[in-house]
Amino acid sequence: MKVLIADPLHQEGLDLLEAEPDITVEIRLKMKPEELVAAVADYDALIVRSESQVTAAVIDAGVNLRVVGRAGVGVDNIDLDAATRKGIAVVYAPTGNTIAAAEHTIAIMMALARHIAEANSSMRQEQWNRSQFMGVEVKGKTLGIVGLGRVGSEVAKRAQGLEMHVVGFDPYLVPERAARLGVEIAEFDAMLAQCDFLTLHTPLTDTTKSLIGAREIALMKPTARIINVARGGLVDEDALIKALDEDKLAGAAIDVFTKEPLEDYRLALHPKIVATPHLGASTVEAQAAVTREVVEQVLTVLKGQPARFTVNVPFVAPEVQDVIEPFLDAAVMIGKIAIQMANGQPNSVTVQYQGELATGETGTLKAAVLMGLLQPGTEDRVNLVNAALLAEERGLQIKEEKDPVPQQFANEITVRLATTGGEVIVGGTHLRGRTHVTRVGEHLVDAAVDSPYLLIIDNLDRPGMIGTVGEIAGKHDINISFMEVGRAEARGHATMMVGLDDPMPDSVLEELRQNPNITSARLIHM
Repeated sequence: MKVLIADPLHQEGLDLLEAEPDITVEIRLKMKPEELVAAVADYDALIVRSESQVTAAVIDAGVNLRVVGRAGVGVDNIDLDAATRKGIAVVYAPTGNTIAAAEHTIAIMMALARHIAEANSSMRQEQWNRSQFMGVEVKGKTLGIVGLGRVGSEVAKRAQGLEMHVVGFDPYLVPERAARLGVEIAEFDAMLAQCDFLTLHTPLTDTTKSLIGAREIALMKPTARIINVARGGLVDEDALIKALDEDKLAGAAIDVFTKEPLEDYRLALHPKIVATPHLGASTVEAQAAVTREVVEQVLTVLKGQPARFTVNVPFVAPEVQDVIEPFLDAAVMIGKIAIQMANGQPNSVTVQYQGELATGETGTLKAAVLMGLLQPGTEDRVNLVNAALLAEERGLQIKEEKDPVPQQFANEITVRLATTGGEVIVGGTHLRGRTHVTRVGEHLVDAAVDSPYLLIIDNLDRPGMIGTVGEIAGKHDINISFMEVGRAEARGHATMMVGLDDPMPDSVLEELRQNPNITSARLIHM
């Protein structure tokens, strides 16, 4: 088998490849796009960093390709849809830079607390301005961590070594795991209010974009400091600058930016900010580990085995495709809805199958449910191969129940997610070529969901409720694609599902919640 290396890799990874007797390695760097298209047909595997663009044209030309490896975390330079359609696995290296990122977080936190960068700059100008650089100690201070995945957990360990009080927010972390980490779990707003330092370790998604904005900063102490070594875009940069200018924050340490390389240097030049040019993974050890990790994933695929860090959904075998594949989207969807409806920390999930689905192998469907549960808030790229493993790592207990007797539909999947705040129930199926939500809580519904946003309202069934929701949405120019109501009895408790073409701001959600007949209103990102 032949492996093409299109971007520079650490020698440790190359040594792993060359040690395989059945592998031939060829290194061809700095190829133009058309050169890569022309060359790739001869290879079974392609390994890149961020320089080479693995476009649909490259994928189509790679008639022998079985796997594309990305030596790093992001895969924006790889056309995942094209690779998936061709049955080509895309693997990456998400853990190799964990320690480097955690150490950099601690390093710039300390630099921020003690004015290291400014003091060093002053000394280089032959100035002895000792009195200008009065810092603060981190011992005894409260560190708030958003996201307790691999990097966040390592930051927590190091902060505890510095005798800091660590408080975390992570809606996907089970209480037992938090206890093992020695981290106090708090609600998001409560954590913001008490922390002296805040560090972010969460992926950038629709729900986490501008996670820290003007509202969140207003909840924090004016003496607090923000650290971001995770993703550009998690912090609203304009809101951060405004808060620093108005002394509503003491400082910030930023390694990642909304647009890189920087064109606007206002953040980097601000006197209350320590800025570094995306150095979180920039250690010799991390580069070696990332290369080693991606090479191991590539070799695993070439040996015919499932790789743990496969980015795209793997090919479904033809013998099960006709039965299982139509319900995969339904399984992912109900998992995604359940986790966003949940209050508190998850403890366990029970996946129930009814009808013909219950008579066959359900492992793939279970993995699809877990994909939906984990995708919205994990650093990992979750797929059918690694979903169960990632859930297990987070301490989530998984159970399956099967009933071959159909009830509401010929085939149905139901998720029961148990959390410290109660139980969430969501059901779904595949019907008439579309994915349907069939149950929310105790109420049966039948809604074909294809909208980008889903509004779920718990309310008392009273005349005019549908009109009230429509009126408020219309007033704020929010387009409704469908509306479905489930209830057990007239004028009792009801659940309203509303498909939205546009996002609904928190202020509009709050306006809905002010209605005395509405007990809760939650926006789900689909």
